[in-house]
Order: sequence, then C-alpha cells, then structure tokens
Amino acid sequence: MILCKFTNLQRIIARSRTIEAKFWLHPMDELSDLNDLRLFVEVVERGSFTAAARSLGLQTSKLSRRVRALEDELGVRLLNRTSRSLSLTETGRQFHQHCLAVVAEAKTAKEIVDRTRTKPQGTVRISCPLGLLSSGIAKIISRYVLDNPQVQVLVDATNRRVDVIEEGLDFAIRVRQLPLEDTDLAVRQLGLSIQILVASPELAERFAAPMSIESLEGWPTLSMTNKSEKYVWKLINADGQITSWAHRPHLATDDLASLRTAALLGVGVTLLPREQVDDDIRAGKLQHLLPGLAEAPGLVHAVFPTRRGMVPAVRHLLDALVSGFAK
Repeated sequence: MILCKFTNLQRIIARSRTIEAKFWLHPMDELSDLNDLRLFVEVVERGSFTAAARSLGLQTSKLSRRVRALEDELGVRLLNRTSRSLSLTETGRQFHQHCLAVVAEAKTAKEIVDRTRTKPQGTVRISCPLGLLSSGIAKIISRYVLDNPQVQVLVDATNRRVDVIEEGLDFAIRVRQLPLEDTDLAVRQLGLSIQILVASPELAERFAAPMSIESLEGWPTLSMTNKSEKYVWKLINADGQITSWAHRPHLATDDLASLRTAALLGVGVTLLPREQVDDDIRAGKLQHLLPGLAEAPGLVHAVFPTRRGMVPAVRHLLDALVSGFAK
C-alpha cells in the first residue's frame, strides 16, 4: 500500500512537471493577443461557445477560431469539445485559474484609470519659480490639497527653465511678458502679475516723496539679477507711455523673497509683484511709491504637453490656480 501511494505520488509530480514545462516553453509574454485570455475565460464561465459568443457580441465561429488559435499558440489542448459538451483539460483547468487572475488584474487596472478620470486623485508633478510660489501660488496649492486629500502635489521650486516632457512634469508655471514665445506645448493663462515700486516707511522718511522715476536718483535700490548686469527699470503709466531709468542696485538676487526681506528692512526701493506685497502695504510695512507707474504686466501661465487625456487631478489644480489669481 505504501509503495502504491509512493508510485502515485511520483506520477502526479511527473505530470505537474510536464504541465509546468509546457507553460515555460510558451511564456505568457509571447502571446500575440492577451485578449484571447479573456475570451477563453468567458467560454469557460458560460459553459459553451454559443453562450459566450452571445455575451461578447461575437460570432460563435469567430470565437471558436480564437480559442483554437490560443491552443495552437500554447501548444496544448485547453478544452475537450464534443457536439453536446465542453470541459476543461487538466492543463486547461490550471491555465484557467491563472487567466482569471490576469483578467481580474486588468479589470482592476481599468477601474483605477476610470477613477482617476472621474475625480481628483493620484500624483501631480509641477514646477514653479520661487518668486511665484511666495507670491501666493503656494497658498492656492495648499488649499487645493486640503480640498482634495487623495491628491499628492509634488512641486519643483526652481527658477531654472525646465523641460516639461523630458522631466515628466504634468505642467510648469511660468511668467513672461507678452507676446509669448512660440512653443509646441499647450498653454493655459492663469493670471497677470504686475510689479510695483515699494519701499519701507523708514527708508521713505529719509528722502523726499518721489514725483517721477527720475526723482528716485540717490535712493538705494534693489533688483533682480540679469546676465548683462545692466539694470534698467521700464515702467508704464496709465496712458501706456514707457519710462526707463537705469540704476545700480545695492543688492541684486534672483530670489523675490530675498528682495522683499531686504525691502522690509529698509535696504532699498525695489520692484515686487503686487500680490506678494499687498499684505505688507495694508499692514503699513511697505509703501507703494509712484502708484501711477508699474512694470508691464507679465502673463502667469502653465505649459503642459497636451490637453488630451488630462486627468481630473491636473485639470482641477489648473482651475484652482485660475480661480486663485482671479480673487
């Protein structure tokens, strides 16, 4: 009796190895059409080619050919067919169990995509200049994350010019004066950024109230850096007339937050985005000088690869930015 059981065990092991060898000889990644797995599962679940074909909206003969082609590709018989019945071979039974898992995973994957298309969730990768973040965009993004807890926003805070496609970003926020340069990227306007002249009350007390840009001669100035190291403010009035004034700043930096800090400390007069200093002006920490003049407005905009297939998390974040700039 013990010998008989041992012999049967050997046969079972040998049979399982034969089945395993067949699968290794025909790995799944070599199948020409994974849709055939779903068709095979449907035939097994429905119990007949006719019922499965009706459920799938296919012709019975076409469905039968697809399953037969699958068997030929695998090099094994999966189904025992007679004119009245349909049953799985032992290999077909094991193969069916794995196919069920594949079909279930495919269904889950589709459901994940469907969910991301219906409500904001997932990860959004963006870049934004440091100055724009401190000018209010950080607050808009923070409110968006609070309202959409299933969304993760990854922000690359940088002043360098990023490559949206190469770096895998959903969009990049930029500010440029019009007209914008030609680009293959899609563009969405978020709002306008206007820079105004501001100085601390302590600094303003040391000089006579300026009546024109030229009357700032003798005032210490602060400026954003540029490659030419030639510093010229070009300001425009309500009539569209442009006034230029060259100056030599005491401090130049590419960080707007640092300029604001220096202005608050009375280091000099400078141009800063209106949205960045509004609170300081209301609190009396900064004064708006020459309110009839401002730098030509810059267009704050987002650039992204394409509008097609944009998931809700990205689209709604762009909507939140547009709404935030409008307030």
